[in-house]
Amino acid sequence: MNGLRNLLKYKSIVKEAFDKTFLAGKLFCVLHVTNTYICSPLLGHGPSMLPTLKLTGDWILSEKISIRLGKVQNGDIVTARSPENPKKIVVKRIMGMEGDTVTYIVDPKNSEKCRTITVPKGHVWIQGDNIYSSNDSRHFGSIPYGLVQGKVFFRIWPVDGFGSLGQEV
Repeated sequence: MNGLRNLLKYKSIVKEAFDKTFLAGKLFCVLHVTNTYICSPLLGHGPSMLPTLKLTGDWILSEKISIRLGKVQNGDIVTARSPENPKKIVVKRIMGMEGDTVTYIVDPKNSEKCRTITVPKGHVWIQGDNIYSSNDSRHFGSIPYGLVQGKVFFRIWPVDGFGSLGQEV
């Protein structure tokens, strides 16, 4: 009987701990769904998107709904899985959708030689804004649309660049 009284004493503590744990679990589920299917923050760094994104890195928001609905177009900044290293996410600008003809400079550092290609069905052509220092479709070709992860729409850090990242072609 004494053990039952002790158990009743801790009943409210156990109930409160269970409620708080359940609340934390719901919060993590909401964060997971938001990050996976709606919008996710990421750090875009490196020289390939200069001057749009800074060399030292910008925290940006990438929304994922437009990709699923097919609402991306030429000029949009997107995040995509690298076709060379699938563990890596790259930030580039779409320069051609399926069926588009894209003309690009093959090696801008050494020559003005241009090449023209037609983007195959189900693919997109992505390039960095800084053509002199970008590993993009000029090197690995057009990428499957399925590798595109999200559409970048907002810069959240640094504060001096805070705001929308619209289309600039």
